[in-house]
Amino acid sequence: MSEPRSKIFISACLLGRPVRYDGKGKRLDHPAIARWQAEGRLVGFCPEQAGGMPTPRPPAEIEDGMSGADVTAGRARVVEITGGDVTLQFLEGGRKAVEFARAQGCAYALLIDGSPSCGSGFIYDGSFAGRRHVGNGVTAALMQDAGIAVFSDREIEALVARLDTETAA
Repeated sequence: MSEPRSKIFISACLLGRPVRYDGKGKRLDHPAIARWQAEGRLVGFCPEQAGGMPTPRPPAEIEDGMSGADVTAGRARVVEITGGDVTLQFLEGGRKAVEFARAQGCAYALLIDGSPSCGSGFIYDGSFAGRRHVGNGVTAALMQDAGIAVFSDREIEALVARLDTETAA
């Protein structure tokens, strides 16, 4: 009898669900997504909605070029373009995402890059001018702290390779 395959937590917007700040999805079309869906391995979730944020909602960024780890440590805030402080909602959503991922048996997370929640390769610098920098979002930081391997949507081939290695072992 083969061992059960690890489940994959995925940003709900990557499944095409209209949960992003602009009320849209951002479907990730890749053969692996279709295969993992057919295998029942994907678990979609939106941390920002789970944290109580509406859809649509004002864009938000982590202030002053900081990262999600800075937010979780209390050194930075997440602010909306309107100036509203939404740090608590982002922290709550990230915590709920980790709890959900653990409850579902997710060893991996595939997250949308650029997001102040899910960004894992880059995030925006807090100026709302479209400038990016290397960093992670709040949920990505919490997932990594929980031992869940995080991959951005741009790293899907690396996740495919990692899962293929897991299956071959």
